[in-house]
Amino acid sequence: MAKKRGRGMASVNYPTGMNLGGDPSQALVHATTTGSFIATLSSVDLGQGLKTVMAQICAETLGVPTDNVIIDTADTDTGPHCMGTFASRGTHRIGNAIIMASKEAKAVMLEVAAEELEVDSGDLETDGSGNIQVKGSPQKSISVLNTALAAHFKHGKTISGRGIFLQPRSYPEPETGTMTPATSYAHACTVAEVEVDTETGEVTVLELKSAYEVGRALNPRMVEQQIIGGAWMGLSHALYETTEPYYPDRSHGPVDFNQYLMPGPGDLPRFENVIIERPAPDGPFGAKGVGEMTANSPIPAIANAIFDAVGVRVDSLPITPEKVLRGIQALNA
Repeated sequence: MAKKRGRGMASVNYPTGMNLGGDPSQALVHATTTGSFIATLSSVDLGQGLKTVMAQICAETLGVPTDNVIIDTADTDTGPHCMGTFASRGTHRIGNAIIMASKEAKAVMLEVAAEELEVDSGDLETDGSGNIQVKGSPQKSISVLNTALAAHFKHGKTISGRGIFLQPRSYPEPETGTMTPATSYAHACTVAEVEVDTETGEVTVLELKSAYEVGRALNPRMVEQQIIGGAWMGLSHALYETTEPYYPDRSHGPVDFNQYLMPGPGDLPRFENVIIERPAPDGPFGAKGVGEMTANSPIPAIANAIFDAVGVRVDSLPITPEKVLRGIQALNA
């Protein structure tokens, strides 16, 4: 018996969203009488942190604390239109819509504040902590709360805004089929180090080191969490997960998630991640989509590392011990 180590690398580029009818998403933003803001979407938070990042984008654009923003993910009956939560489009598409809606709402808010302070709205700015002040004269200010109250009960104005992101549509050229499927692409590279047991074919992933170019990390900690979570999924796709049985009889397949094979905490390797920022011109504050691509590059990197370790090339997933061992035996035949 011998355990051999190998190292493999893989890189990917991943489009943000899809060019389907312009891939539109809408957002509505309005202020309440308490000075907080509601951003209404039809976009679903699947656990990837969409609500948190949208609140950050909304707050940054309005110039108010993030805690003052509530994200309302309504539904398709009551909310504005959204193409859906897929294709790593959430931060880019919905974030752009949030910025547009927030800018429109902010303009109304500054108009009301200008009337209250008896100045021109162009002379005002938000301080990020809940106040609106005269540029260069912060002592002359009014709170966002009092501005909202004045708008509702004195001026009869609704502090609200609408936004929609619509990508320029690209039609395929009839002669060649050429088109532009996306306006921005994120990039990644993963290096995997594995250990292969030549007697059993068992593969142990020791390290996954990745670099991700994400445009701009609006919430670096959440980006890191997505990278690690995606690497876990990539490891699972590479070595464990399958909806088909390992044997000819399909009755051997899993019937529920208790029997569905995937790595546990003890099976995880050491992670090392680097985030690279090259802002996208059309992204919200330069951000691109990072979600799904995090599961992609670990898979071929692991496959390449196995080949480097024992010379066995497996081209179907999952790369089970049986497949590796048969490959080793074929090489030694």
